[in-house]
Amino acid sequence: MTIIGSRRGYASTAYTPPPRGGRYENVLLAVLFATFGFVFFDRLALNYLSPFFKDELGLDNSDIGLLGGIPALTWALAGLSMGYLSDRKDRRKPFLIGAVVVFTVFSAMSGLVGGLASLLLLRAIMGGAEGAVLPLAQPMMIYSSSPRRRGLNMGLVQGSSAGLLGGILGPIVTVHLAEAFGWRTAFLATVVPGALLALLVLKFVRDLRLQDPATIAQDDADGAAPVSDDRASMRFADAVRTRNVLVCLVIAIFYLTWFTTTQTFAPLYLSEVKGFDGGQLSFALTGIGIAWVIWGALVPGISDRIGRKPAMIGFTSLAVLAPLAVIGIDSPILLFLALAVTYTGLGCFTLLMATIPAETVPRHLVATCLGLIMGVGEVVGGFVAPWLAGRLSDSFGLQVSMLISSGAALVVVLLAFALKETAPARVGVSA
Repeated sequence: MTIIGSRRGYASTAYTPPPRGGRYENVLLAVLFATFGFVFFDRLALNYLSPFFKDELGLDNSDIGLLGGIPALTWALAGLSMGYLSDRKDRRKPFLIGAVVVFTVFSAMSGLVGGLASLLLLRAIMGGAEGAVLPLAQPMMIYSSSPRRRGLNMGLVQGSSAGLLGGILGPIVTVHLAEAFGWRTAFLATVVPGALLALLVLKFVRDLRLQDPATIAQDDADGAAPVSDDRASMRFADAVRTRNVLVCLVIAIFYLTWFTTTQTFAPLYLSEVKGFDGGQLSFALTGIGIAWVIWGALVPGISDRIGRKPAMIGFTSLAVLAPLAVIGIDSPILLFLALAVTYTGLGCFTLLMATIPAETVPRHLVATCLGLIMGVGEVVGGFVAPWLAGRLSDSFGLQVSMLISSGAALVVVLLAFALKETAPARVGVSA
């Protein structure tokens, strides 16, 4: 089958767009869930393993902060460039496979380093490949989701996946491997699941070409209006000036500060200041993973019903308390419970980086706006903030890093009041 001509002015040969809903929605959700979850398994492995390699490599807290921040910088640049490139080329699957292969290889190579410089280089390349995943995955998930499951699916992909694989399995698996076989083996072992995921994407995921005439024809046949289709003529410069995109850009800076600073320094605070051993450390931090899984799905799902804005305000208010719990609670069991209840922010990440922008701008700009919001947040909140927190922690103690994290979440609460509601159930729009 050959289809000639489209609103975008190019031809498509034998392309069949992915279906909406049904079995494929669940298959795509499962593959993207595993893929983005493993992204965070890799990214957070360094934080969980830092107590094991810090002394061997001669690193101080500033170095650890830099190591936590450098993947965020390259993640940001890759997210922005890949969002633009995938929208421009209207291809996603080939880029996704390439990203999985690259971040898997360079994450594993982190186990071969001899010092700070080589570890920084490898984590920078790894972060760049990982940053490309979300701007590719979320447009795929948005397109193939039924409207009533849009927020839930996006939350499962971006929030719960990272919590289950990065937050729960991450500290358990990496700390166990480091204690049993050494921290280098813990890094090297990541090549196995990465290779498996690349094969799963290759076999089960269909490419999405939003501008292809076959996709447009399927939209018409399904009677499904794309998100923000009434604003299809909007340009990128116009999208950036919309209130929601601007507010989400600023929120991303402070929310990434909350996330990256907590993830980078909580393990060090618990091991160096409170004297947690490996088992206590992994158990307490598993509370973050439990919260990540639960709230990562519940927050977007609840926002489908109560609205994006109330969900952002309410659940971020809880997130303010999570870093304070790290400081104030000495019992690993009680800290586990406190983190499971208060670590709600990753569910909000889905809203500010994907759902709200997707309901604000036309679909041909969704990946670009997602990459921009993620990129700006990662550069300042993910790169600069942990480095600065590390410097301040060297001077005034590790508790400063947790106070910075809590304060950043409080700023997000205030900023969220400026958001314009976009949830279809709240604004009376049929998606």
